[in-house]
Amino acid sequence: MMEEEDPLRFGAEFGPKRTGNSTGVSLSTFKTLVWVSNLGGLLLVVIGLELMMVQAKFYMALFCIVAGVAIALFPSNYEIVGMEGIEIDSGEKTVLEDPKE
Repeated sequence: MMEEEDPLRFGAEFGPKRTGNSTGVSLSTFKTLVWVSNLGGLLLVVIGLELMMVQAKFYMALFCIVAGVAIALFPSNYEIVGMEGIEIDSGEKTVLEDPKE
């Protein structure tokens, strides 16, 4: 049988889990990506609103607004190096025994 291995693809650090071939990004790189994409997305939304309100080009404006939102959400797909070992307590407490007994 053939061994099942993760495919190599462009941007292998994307996705909910990191494979052995991907490295992820550092926290400073992630922050830079977030700032650049948020500013780029905001600029596209502003251009879209300008097209919609002033120039009455609805479909081009809608395209710019949707593209701006997509660009602003893009860095959420990156995996940050060093974050895989952190566990967060959910705050829920489990009761092992019924106290009324």
